[in-house]
Amino acid sequence: MLPQEIIRRKRDSQTLADAEINEFITGIKNGEVADAQVAAMTMAIFLNGLTPTETVALTLAMRNSGDVLQWHGFDKPIVDKHSSGGVGDKVSLILAPILAACDVYVPMIAGRGLGHTGGTIDKLESIPNYNTAADNSLFRQTVKEVGCAIIGQTGNLAPADKKIYAIRDVCATVESIPLITASILSKKLAAGLQYLVMDLKCGNGAFMSDFNRAKALAESIVSIANSAGTKTSALLTDMNQVLGTTAGNAVEVKEALDYLQNKNIDARLAEITRALCVELLCRCGRCSDVKEAETMVTKALSSGKALEKFAQMATALGAPVDFIEKAQTYLPLAQHQKPVFASRSGYVTAMDTRAIGLSIIELGGGRTVPNQKLDLATGYTNFIQIGAKVDTKTPLAMVHYQTEEQYVKAAQALQKAIAIGNEKSPAPAPILLKI
Repeated sequence: MLPQEIIRRKRDSQTLADAEINEFITGIKNGEVADAQVAAMTMAIFLNGLTPTETVALTLAMRNSGDVLQWHGFDKPIVDKHSSGGVGDKVSLILAPILAACDVYVPMIAGRGLGHTGGTIDKLESIPNYNTAADNSLFRQTVKEVGCAIIGQTGNLAPADKKIYAIRDVCATVESIPLITASILSKKLAAGLQYLVMDLKCGNGAFMSDFNRAKALAESIVSIANSAGTKTSALLTDMNQVLGTTAGNAVEVKEALDYLQNKNIDARLAEITRALCVELLCRCGRCSDVKEAETMVTKALSSGKALEKFAQMATALGAPVDFIEKAQTYLPLAQHQKPVFASRSGYVTAMDTRAIGLSIIELGGGRTVPNQKLDLATGYTNFIQIGAKVDTKTPLAMVHYQTEEQYVKAAQALQKAIAIGNEKSPAPAPILLKI
């Protein structure tokens, strides 16, 4: 069937057969479906949805568009975590080496920034010579020798998703439950995982701002992943404020390294990271209960073993051998750093986290077109938290920027996005939400 006919059927809210979905995805892989047709199909899906059966078919077709990794001979649980995307979310950079230090394998295939959210792969590319496009052989070798490896999609892993992902980012079709489900799971299933935990963000900085839609996405991913043979669970976490104290690319890598060195640890970042680690360690059978898992995570950090695993991973994938010791020298630095001050006295009562994410794009740290080269040095540090008391001499954040025009736009965006009231509001939502 012609691609335009398949698009027309979905545009008209008809149910697609497995064969039609497979044909369309094969056409994307082979270059027989144009970018405009991919954009049209994703918009048709965004507007009209997919049935669970269609979503399974789309997920498996995207997975099968490339290699599906096997882990024969690996004698420990094969686990991973995935986030649905947020602002300041550097959890993967911390979690993977912690879990490796807890004696499980973590083959993590991560993504680039999508919409207003940051991407783990963009962050890692702040590290000189870190090979985010490692081939399957190097990926397997690193996982085997170190215990973890974080890379992006290579040409042979879910290549159809890679194309669709880039187009969704710039044509306003990101927030679709079937498309998010298929995109996430095509990569994760291609990685041959045994256990997966999903970090589903909910709030004004997430793709799913509504609790019920976030819950629906969690249920969709868990159901389809378990049906495909990967034991999967999900945690719902709050994204109504920047996670941690940094937002950007290189600045988030620095915060992750500080965390692994037990320095400057943000409480909310710690809570979510530990909860996800504990969930996986219990689910995969590495630990018999939550208490044992929490003790193991604490030891991995306090002993320095988790930091050592990050260093080994980075070096194995091409980073300088002394990157950890000289990270401040190796990570890209913006030409200028200057604070944005609160416009009035009071208490931080809320923030428009999505707007903050969009302001990072304005700083050059995110994309407006596919394949855009990013400015990895820009972003924010020392970010204020909800509940903080401020006056006109209190920095809301430190802006890392290249031009004065960038700073002015960032300052305006932050002052507009961060609400200040006369009275301290009730405690912000807990980071871990009940499904």
